[in-house]
Amino acid sequence: MRIVFCFFIFGIVTLSCKSNYNKDVTNESEIALAQNDTVRIANPKTEYEIIIIEPGFNYWLQSTARPEGYYSQNYLENRNIVYVREWNLRVMQPQGFDPNLYELRIDYNRNTDYGYEVNYKLYNYFIYFQLKYKQQLGTRIPRI
Repeated sequence: MRIVFCFFIFGIVTLSCKSNYNKDVTNESEIALAQNDTVRIANPKTEYEIIIIEPGFNYWLQSTARPEGYYSQNYLENRNIVYVREWNLRVMQPQGFDPNLYELRIDYNRNTDYGYEVNYKLYNYFIYFQLKYKQQLGTRIPRI
């Protein structure tokens, strides 16, 4: 019993001596990104705009999501059509899905060219939403 207690104390002392120098620098940048929770998505050539107010999304977009240009616009549009359709179905069924998660309907027309940036950020919001809230919009498991 004394040996187990000694190992336990040794473990606590070892963990408490860990340096926090790099952790502080990372936390400051994470805090700065997380504080900017509002993401405005707009295409200057069109009149379309999406405003996402989601804590942590901006940080996730910059730190975890695939970079712009990774996906083709066609791929993003096709995935967004599926995600928006499922999202809107869930908005219309508040008794079956959490109305706090699915508050507003998304007006996304498959025949409108929203541009790459709007499609990229909308797609990434859907991925972020699914991962954060453990939801699955469609048949594909969300991945980065």
